[in-house]
Amino acid sequence: MSGHSKWATIHRKKGELDAARGKVFQKIAKEIYVAARGTNGDPDSNPGLRAVIEKARGNNMPKDNIQKAIDKAVGNNGTENYEQVRYEGYGPGGVAMMIDCLTDNRNRTAMLVRSTLTKKGGNLGTDGSVSYLFERKGVIVIDKTLDEDTVMMTALDNGAEDIIVNDDNYEIYTLPESFLKVKDSLEALGIKEFITSEITFIAKNSIELEEEVTEKVMELALQLEDLDDVQNVYHNLSI
Repeated sequence: MSGHSKWATIHRKKGELDAARGKVFQKIAKEIYVAARGTNGDPDSNPGLRAVIEKARGNNMPKDNIQKAIDKAVGNNGTENYEQVRYEGYGPGGVAMMIDCLTDNRNRTAMLVRSTLTKKGGNLGTDGSVSYLFERKGVIVIDKTLDEDTVMMTALDNGAEDIIVNDDNYEIYTLPESFLKVKDSLEALGIKEFITSEITFIAKNSIELEEEVTEKVMELALQLEDLDDVQNVYHNLSI
């Protein structure tokens, strides 16, 4: 397929830099809790919950941790009342940044996000100021263990939009509603381990900056992700 994406590289570098796996699991558990709250906890009847569980598995989150988060939500053992909040703004070099949060205190989260952006040469924007630069996609990255034709035909027949063949992996992009069907079809081929498997936001167009500015943007993104209320940070910087 035509085109080229840096997603696999970005994901790998982010994984290498994020040594605090416990914090990652904690954040995903919060997403599971929100997705399962008010339901019977069955992912087969709750596509949103299943998508978050797939994300958890993609991050090697233990099954026990996943089940505990579901049980906590379904059993009403938790008193947390999280709301989803999105902040939009700009980083160094004018890079567009979109910051998704789950918070029980909107004022606290806004203060922390704004402060972090400002200290690192960025600024908070208005709602809608950069979100139009991103699109929601399912992203699946797998090792290159199967032949190209088999992976392409299987993924495309089940709704994949684009497939990028790299030296050591395949990157498969889907619409959110086709994500689970494509993933299931790959599992039917015998694929059990996924480098990446989640629904996320991808920049429609990326920008390139000088190395010094690029490092500042990446440092800002990491500091934002380190905030307890921040779930995901998206930007349109080309790495």
